[in-house]
Amino acid sequence: MYHLLALVTICIWGTTFVSTKVLLGSGLTPSEIFIVRFLLAYVGLVAISHRQWLLNSRREEGIALLAGLTGGSLYFLAENTALEMAPAGYVSFIVCLAPVFTVPLSAFSRNRDCTFTPHLWAGMFLALTGVFFIAWSDMDGRSSLTGILLALAAAILWAVYQNVVGPLTNRYGTSLLTRKVFGYGLLSMVVLYPLSEPAGHHPGRLLGLLQPQTLGGDALVVWGNLLFLGLIASLACYVIWNVVVEKLGAVISANYIYLNPLTTCLFSALILGETFSLTAAIGCVAILCGVIWAVKCGVVKAEGPTAAQPSADSHQ
Repeated sequence: MYHLLALVTICIWGTTFVSTKVLLGSGLTPSEIFIVRFLLAYVGLVAISHRQWLLNSRREEGIALLAGLTGGSLYFLAENTALEMAPAGYVSFIVCLAPVFTVPLSAFSRNRDCTFTPHLWAGMFLALTGVFFIAWSDMDGRSSLTGILLALAAAILWAVYQNVVGPLTNRYGTSLLTRKVFGYGLLSMVVLYPLSEPAGHHPGRLLGLLQPQTLGGDALVVWGNLLFLGLIASLACYVIWNVVVEKLGAVISANYIYLNPLTTCLFSALILGETFSLTAAIGCVAILCGVIWAVKCGVVKAEGPTAAQPSADSHQ
């Protein structure tokens, strides 16, 4: 049963890239999608976790703020903007690179007992070669190339987030930390929203855009996708995934994460009609194989060999 729940959750997370692209096509901007999605999820998280509101020190609150930026507002602005410019399948595979960047950052920061192995370097090289193949497949499309670079930036931001939030998770638990990340992500958008919007947009546009009479026939599509992203993909799947990790263990459940970009490609082909060139397909395979190679075999700790596992993206 828990394996089935894990598979369903990954399939839902894989469709978030497609759902976001549908919203972008309906006229919403990357920042508007982030605000509504995170606001819906945050309200649900408050209902689940509301006993503690502040962390134990200002330093930890500062770390949570940094996590809200790197794993919240900046990450999703980069990812959503990338989806404006590049196919959803490309973006999902490149964002999948996050564990490859998490490992060296972890080794250089809090996990100084980690040492690099040839497998790590080989996996990183293979994965980054895959990004080059994807970029090369669209060498004539400059906007798509920008989207690929933004997706790469999102992967790096998520790697920073993983290292920033890691020490706090064991102390406070995932429910409180995720709520804090969502809250600080929304708070930071007070500054980022006016800066990230196209010329001529203003803060009041979001309220008007989401009114049914403004959206016309797209109202059902827009709100259906927003509710899916906020309540199902970000809230319900977060709760379900925590149960899956508890029952199956972190190592077994983490293996399902590698199916995420594959499900994105499937649904992007079915819903958006996206196709891959042979060069891009080779690049996607190289990324997936490189990530698995680097994360499974790339790090050895001083007390003995371990397999570094990527954490579940509860935001997806």
